[in-house]
Amino acid sequence: MSSHTASITVSLTAADGHRFNAYVAQPAGTPRGALVVVQEIFGVNPHIRSVADGYAADGYLAIAPALFDRTERGIELGYSAADVTRGRSLKDASGNAKPLLDIAAALAHVQHAGRTGIVGYCWGGLLSWLAACELSGLAASVPYYGGGVPGQAALKPRCPVTAHFGERDSLIPIDTVQAFRKAQPAITVHTYAADHGFNCDQRGSFDATSAALARTRTLAFLREHVG
Repeated sequence: MSSHTASITVSLTAADGHRFNAYVAQPAGTPRGALVVVQEIFGVNPHIRSVADGYAADGYLAIAPALFDRTERGIELGYSAADVTRGRSLKDASGNAKPLLDIAAALAHVQHAGRTGIVGYCWGGLLSWLAACELSGLAASVPYYGGGVPGQAALKPRCPVTAHFGERDSLIPIDTVQAFRKAQPAITVHTYAADHGFNCDQRGSFDATSAALARTRTLAFLREHVG
């Protein structure tokens, strides 16, 4: 893994005129492609920035749009019960349609780097699934424990998708994950002996073994479809 060269915050404009910030992590050397990193309900906080930095270190031009800027700017939450409550409130206020406009603008901003994928966590997992089904220009989508994804199993993705779920995730019951897998036979659905949020090393539900395996699988998928 090589180090990334720089991280900057840029201001972008969505199709409806909304201006928002996005965190951009640039790889050392020529990018092998680009990746949109979609936040959890906690904003573009230190964890999401570190995720973007990690993908930049793997050679991708990574961008994390601040989707809560539509409701309240500069949101960076932690993981306490109060933060979870606030994050859910901000997510509910944001909806899913307008954040997809911001994701589309972020996608357009990095596409010069080559084929572009999307990876999202929690709420971002759902948005990564919706983006795969509704937006053009994506080469791959990787939703992590996307709440609501199984409920959107009737949608048809426009790009290859691989999905990660925790078998102990009470927010996404495993039987609904199995139903999603059956409804989407072209998608590789990975499950782990882990809880919701298992990829986040700042949460009590972090599972290092599952996170490492999911990352290995994600990078292999991105190498195949993005570069």
